[in-house]
Amino acid sequence: MALRVTLFSLLFLGLMGFLTVAWVALQPATPVGEAAVVVQRATFLAAARPIRAGALLRPEDLLGIELETATAPADGRRDTASARAELVGQMARRPVAQGSPFLAEDLLRPGERGFLAALLAPGTRATSIGVDVVTGIAGLIWPGDRVDVVLTQTLTDESVPLERRVAGQTVLSDSRVIAIDQAIVQGAVGDGPEAGRQVRTVTLEVTLQQAERLAVAARLGRLSLTIRATLGQDVAYDPVPNSVVWGGDVSPALRNAPGTVAGTRPMQVHLGATRREEYRF
Repeated sequence: MALRVTLFSLLFLGLMGFLTVAWVALQPATPVGEAAVVVQRATFLAAARPIRAGALLRPEDLLGIELETATAPADGRRDTASARAELVGQMARRPVAQGSPFLAEDLLRPGERGFLAALLAPGTRATSIGVDVVTGIAGLIWPGDRVDVVLTQTLTDESVPLERRVAGQTVLSDSRVIAIDQAIVQGAVGDGPEAGRQVRTVTLEVTLQQAERLAVAARLGRLSLTIRATLGQDVAYDPVPNSVVWGGDVSPALRNAPGTVAGTRPMQVHLGATRREEYRF
């Protein structure tokens, strides 16, 4: 009896082993390396906020998002320090939605044809003036600031009294700075050796008449920039039109120097809002 039980047990185990081998043999073969396939992902630069057409990209406009490399845009920008520095200062050709990757067709690089023209307000021009470390406010001015331009000139006619030989006048008021040298957006120059160089030119957004005034003023004397404070539109900030500050107005010594007319006193008469005449007696 025990022998019969043992025999049936062996037959059952053998049958189970045969069925197991047959089941494994009937399963489809798994290609070599298929189980090791991993989805590749990378970080791309995208808009951190909605970007309007014509806007210049700033560092805070850039956001890194993770995308599958297989489905990511072919011309998408990988999120690297050099790519971020390159995008800052570029202009959006069209609106870019928040979270959308930046594509080459969405942006216009500084220096490309039509870049500066697209940056200007309708009806305005861009004109540049030469500056030095003093007249350019020690390089602390940035694109986007609003400035006044002051003309200082010296008269060489010796028949003119000393107090009237040096004059200063604001020839342009509340003009937007478009570029500093070739940098068109704050921070676009970077932190390399070029960042500390002396500013040589400042490009301003002006009307046609203002451009003509600046061209003439540049031949008359020295042009200096003054930065306007960030004030509300209701604040009276503009200087008196056509007002002139003479050397004698600044230095009492010039009024008493040889060559001046003794005992004369200036009187300025304002005739309306834009006209002013000076009388001396």
